[in-house]
Amino acid sequence: MKVLVVKETRAHEKRVAATPDTVKKLVALGCVVAVETGAGASANISDDSYRESGAEVVADIAAVSNADVLLKVQAPDDRDGRNESACLKKGGLLIGMLAPSSEPDRVKAYADRGIVAISLELLPRITRAQSMDVLSSQSNLAGYKAVLDAASVYGRAMPMMMTAAGTVAPAKVFVLGAGVAGLQAIATARRLGAVVSATDVRPVAKEQVESLGAKFVMVESPEAENAETEGGYAREMSAEYQQRQQDLVRATLEKSDIAICTALIPGRRAPTLINAETVRGMKPGAVIVDLAVEQGGNCELSVPGEVADVGGVKIVGYFNVPSRLATDASALYAKNLLNFLTPLIDQESKSLNIDWDDEILQATVLTRDGQVVHPAFSGKAS
Repeated sequence: MKVLVVKETRAHEKRVAATPDTVKKLVALGCVVAVETGAGASANISDDSYRESGAEVVADIAAVSNADVLLKVQAPDDRDGRNESACLKKGGLLIGMLAPSSEPDRVKAYADRGIVAISLELLPRITRAQSMDVLSSQSNLAGYKAVLDAASVYGRAMPMMMTAAGTVAPAKVFVLGAGVAGLQAIATARRLGAVVSATDVRPVAKEQVESLGAKFVMVESPEAENAETEGGYAREMSAEYQQRQQDLVRATLEKSDIAICTALIPGRRAPTLINAETVRGMKPGAVIVDLAVEQGGNCELSVPGEVADVGGVKIVGYFNVPSRLATDASALYAKNLLNFLTPLIDQESKSLNIDWDDEILQATVLTRDGQVVHPAFSGKAS
C-alpha cells in the first residue's frame, strides 16, 4: 500500500501532512511511504529524518504512480504541469483540508479523475472523531499565535507592572468568538497578564469563558438559545440580533486595547463583527487581530496579508496563522491524519478495508466511483 506525502506549494503554506513520527507508524502498519524532497523543510523537518523513519524520499513526484493514498494539507496543486492528483491510482484516497465550499469546481474534477476525495474539515463533532479533528488542532494554535501577534504589534506591555517609576496598567483584551481558537486566545492573554473579556452568540460558551477567568459579554435574547448548530458551530443570526450584538461589541471595543476576532461559520463568509465606524471609535494604539481575514474577515477594514493602520488602530490580517507555527501545526495535523487513516487499514492484509457506511466517512467523502457523493456538493442536499 503506497502512501505519498508531497511538498505543499500553495502561497503561505509551510505545514506538511506527515512527520517522521507518523511515517514510522504508517510503515509499521505495512505502508510504503514516499515523501517528496523538501516536503518538511518549512516545518524544520529534514529529508534525512524521513529516511530514518522508513520513508523513501523522492525528488520528482511524477516518478510515483498508482499511489493508494495522497496525504495533503491543502487541496492538490495541479497547476503548471505539477499534477499531484495524477500520482493516485483510480479509486485512491486523497485526504486533506480540501476547502470544497470555496473551490466547488475542484470537487467535480476529483470525481472526473475517479479518486476518493476526503475533506477533513467536514468531520462530524462526535467523540470518536475528536482525535482526527483538524479544525480544532489548527484553531488551537491559531488562537495562541493571534495573541502573540497582537502583543508584538501593541506598543505597550500586556501585564500590570508595579515599579518605582510608576504602575503600568494591564492590557484589556476582548475576544470575539469563543470556539477553540477563542478559548485558547483567552487562556494565552490571561497567561500574559491581560484583563480579558469575550463574546459569543452561543450561551453555552459563557461557562467555558468564565472558567478561564474572563468576563462573558453577550446580548440576552431568546434567539440566542438556538445559536448553536448540531455540529457545535455558531449559527448565523438574524439582522436584528447582529445589530444588537454590534452595538454591544462597539461599546466594549471602545474600552479595549486588543481585539482578537475568531468568528467563523463553516462554508460561509465570515460575519462582520467590527465595522469601520467602530474601528474609528477605538483608542489610538489599539490592535485588532482578524483570524477570519481569509473568509472575508470579522473586521470590515482588515487587509488580507497586511497590518493596516486606521487612525492609529492597527489591524492584523496575516494569512494562514496556523502555518506561522509550522512545526507544531504539522505535528498535530499529521497525527490527525494518522488517526483518520489507521482504522481504514486492515491489519492482516496491510491494505485498505473501508466501511463506506461509517458516519465519519459519510460526512467527509466528497467523491467516489466517479461521482460527487456528498449531498452538500452533489446538488442532492435536502
